[in-house]
Amino acid sequence: MANSSILMDIYERLLSLYGPQGWWPLINYAGSPPTKTGSIQGYHPGNYDLPENNKQIYEIMLGAILVQNTNWKLAEQALLRLNYKTGLDPEKILQLNINDLKETIRCAGFYNQKANYIINITDFFIKLEGSTPQRKEILAIKGVGEETADSILLYAYHKPEFVVDAYTRRIFNYLDFINEKAKYKQVKELFELNLPEDVPLFQEYHALIVEHAKRHFIKKPYKDETLQEFKIG
Repeated sequence: MANSSILMDIYERLLSLYGPQGWWPLINYAGSPPTKTGSIQGYHPGNYDLPENNKQIYEIMLGAILVQNTNWKLAEQALLRLNYKTGLDPEKILQLNINDLKETIRCAGFYNQKANYIINITDFFIKLEGSTPQRKEILAIKGVGEETADSILLYAYHKPEFVVDAYTRRIFNYLDFINEKAKYKQVKELFELNLPEDVPLFQEYHALIVEHAKRHFIKKPYKDETLQEFKIG
């Protein structure tokens, strides 16, 4: 198991390189853009109070579905199109003809599956009636895997669930903290057992990992001089 001080040192290095990331972005939030690659709309660096209402919670849920197997710029386009058509009103989204919904989110890819997943998560959101869901409840929704569930809990509900994505695996496999075949739960526990249980920390760490990986871990062979000193292998 990795030493907690090393994980915090890596976090501090990434934070010094890129600054607060202000993730999860909200399409109607006029925040100042951080130092990021790709889209720069809707970020809120240093503000950890968002989302402020149920509409923003629902928006994060939709974004977590739309960003599956694609990048945020394309997911954001789909979200903006949905917003134009429905105002991101859950009832109006459910009233959309399924083919109309598919066409609206086509730009995010996998639109046949994602349209059904959006219906599933929207039904779930309405039935919550403002309550906070349990992780096992979200995972029971068809179309929601562990990464999506943890994204929803961490960013929409401020629950200390560390989000593990492909970028996390690439960086920490490169640094020899994990095996390339490590299961999601193993990687998640690496962080949760060695870091303070702190929502803003988890949010920033995940977002910083994504930003760093986009710059250094897109194409093999990976070579990352900025974190080389933390390599434990």
